[in-house]
Amino acid sequence: MDLPILQDQYQRPMRALRISVTDQCNLRCGYCMPEESYTWLPRSRILRYGQITELVRAATDLGVTKVRLTGGEPLLRKELWRLVEQLAAIDAIQDLAMTTNGVLLKEHSADIFSAGLQRLTVSLDTLRPERFKELTRRGDLSRVLAGLQVAQELCPTPIKINCVAMKGVNDDELESMLDWALTEGFELRFIEYMDVAGATGWSNAQVLPRAEILHRIEKTFGAPTPAPKEGAAPADRFHIDGRGSFGVIASTSSPFCGTCDRVRLTADGTLYTCLYSEEGTDLGTAIRAGHTREQLAQQLAAIWTQRKDRGAEERLALADERGILATASHLRTRPGWEMHTKGG
Repeated sequence: MDLPILQDQYQRPMRALRISVTDQCNLRCGYCMPEESYTWLPRSRILRYGQITELVRAATDLGVTKVRLTGGEPLLRKELWRLVEQLAAIDAIQDLAMTTNGVLLKEHSADIFSAGLQRLTVSLDTLRPERFKELTRRGDLSRVLAGLQVAQELCPTPIKINCVAMKGVNDDELESMLDWALTEGFELRFIEYMDVAGATGWSNAQVLPRAEILHRIEKTFGAPTPAPKEGAAPADRFHIDGRGSFGVIASTSSPFCGTCDRVRLTADGTLYTCLYSEEGTDLGTAIRAGHTREQLAQQLAAIWTQRKDRGAEERLALADERGILATASHLRTRPGWEMHTKGG
């Protein structure tokens, strides 16, 4: 099938597909999952691996070359390596990655990397065991660190660590987190606290902006030098002489909407063209009905060519009027809006 490379209403191509393989998670980080208990999607609505793979094949016909598996927590999905193996066999996929909280990495690293996973990102906001328990409301930091050790031996590329930097929460670990990552050979990315749905406790006063992060790093490590960006990836990368690289994702203070080439598929087959979107498009019904690769590609094309999202920029334009995107009570009636269902 020879379809043209797609562009949306702002001439942005569709290059990256983030797939949430489950809405379930074994942690409860407040900026993502503010509630303690959730009603999960019924098993009957969760896409099977073969169905996901067929949708990915359709997406590659339209220009997608990068796939990232997310959740919830993707390693909660039974035998995830089978999906990795199927996706790794698609020639058009040049970058097959996964984002995880790392709790189950020790048990599953051998399988997922043997199956063909190329890159790994681990979400980790603190190196203090008690703070980790407080932030995740149920986690064990030692399991994450043990999993990282195992994964580092198997991952074919340097592991990235995502750290959401929040004033008054974990910003006192900024320098020590970076020193640890540089020493261990990980590439740390500091992420500004985002006001996406799910972040019901968000406050602009807690956002640690890119400029302040870089200023503090310079005071401790010396002036970092800019490093090459990785395509349309959102992180601004920097190099510290003799140590390694790190990145800053300034999604809140300096959005990257203008170059965003991502589309998101939830575990039940809803497609979102922006992390801030309240409404998605149901592709799950068509996928479960057995629509062909060509039919799915046509539906994807119709969605992407109408895309006009610039959610983070619109939020930034609110300035002093900017507050939380949704209350907890609102999210209880619209669970599909939460970040953990869209893969972050």
